[in-house]
Amino acid sequence: MEDILTMNQKDLKRLHVIRKTIDRCIKQREAAELLGLSPRQVRRLVKRVRNESDKGIIHHSRGRRSHRATADRIKQKALNLCRGIYSGFNPTFASEKLFERDRIKISRETLRQWFIAEGIAYDERKARPHRKWRPRRPHCGAMVQMDGSHHDWFEGRGPECVLMGYIDDASSRVYARFYEYEGTFPAMDSFKRYILKYGLPHSVYLDRHSTYKGKRKPTIDEELADRQPLSQFGRALEELGVRLIHAQSAPAKGRIERLFKTFQDRLIKEMRLRDISSIAAANEFLNQYLPVFNKRFGVEPLNPADLHRPIAKGIELDKVLSIRTPRTLYNNFTIAHKGRLYQVEDNVRTREVIVEERLDGPLFITYKTRALRYKEIARRPEKLKHPCKNYKPPIPGSDHPWRKFHYGRNLPVHKEEEAFAGVL
Repeated sequence: MEDILTMNQKDLKRLHVIRKTIDRCIKQREAAELLGLSPRQVRRLVKRVRNESDKGIIHHSRGRRSHRATADRIKQKALNLCRGIYSGFNPTFASEKLFERDRIKISRETLRQWFIAEGIAYDERKARPHRKWRPRRPHCGAMVQMDGSHHDWFEGRGPECVLMGYIDDASSRVYARFYEYEGTFPAMDSFKRYILKYGLPHSVYLDRHSTYKGKRKPTIDEELADRQPLSQFGRALEELGVRLIHAQSAPAKGRIERLFKTFQDRLIKEMRLRDISSIAAANEFLNQYLPVFNKRFGVEPLNPADLHRPIAKGIELDKVLSIRTPRTLYNNFTIAHKGRLYQVEDNVRTREVIVEERLDGPLFITYKTRALRYKEIARRPEKLKHPCKNYKPPIPGSDHPWRKFHYGRNLPVHKEEEAFAGVL
């Protein structure tokens, strides 16, 4: 077991870049910029990978408790004070008062992390965004711009469709494909075809469309972890170790916007000359058109090293690029999904399972990492109407014996006495 390395996607990404640095494909300064590290730390990683092989990328302190960690009793005391007399204080002010009044020295950042983990609310000042001109990335695969273009691509000859486009920031190399709409499945399918052709990019630059950026409210677990909710596409890219960068405006991703403007002029006319009027024919034409377009309009990157990563072994691409929806497992081991009822045939002790809708069509029901056997219930049982639901009791007439001898109802006081005397 000592020879088995446990790495996450972040470690694999670092190892890929460090290997490129050791092979002298990229410089250490460029590797530091890609990984968000200092050049000194990159030199340390290079030395450790050379001496310890691939396991040198894993930090030696992983899984160990810090020797400088705050004692639990002090942490609990500080949190109780922040919930009590220091309620509403931001981490900076609370840190000052804890040291000034209670002689508890806690840094502002440590206290902020505790507030997030414990769900303690405080007012946070938002910094003003700063925008500046951005040069091209020096390597292919360092960043790929992605977007969808809604346009009358067939000029009325065929159905409305969307062109999902990708352009490499360093080389302007283009990949594109037509789909019926811009949504999660088209985004996942086009990205799958892109990475099978070129590999996994380091980052993807896209807009704030609901397909790419989650719009729902964060769950309790996400709030405690200080994480923003992800869309299905964003979750898939995170599992693959691809960084998502969301543009604040359309001009920020000007390269892909200018590409669509060019395609809406040139590509439309090329398809008009060939009388293309269907999505299938247009995608077949793109396979011939894009190599010629890239050869003519592509540029040489500043550095010839390609940072596209191969897909790691053991990753089920179809499983990652799927729509996952949590569903409640009822006591009779059935779940409801999109108006259909499914019977789970495996005996599992859980109240929730995950329904996976994959690109190639099949539906999977999973619990943790286990795929469950199931079958669809073709006909859902109809709800039985209650036999007394529409029953209306008859209203007796004014001369009905029920009214005469039903004491105290629908009769004046003197009539009640007469009715009672008549019975006696």
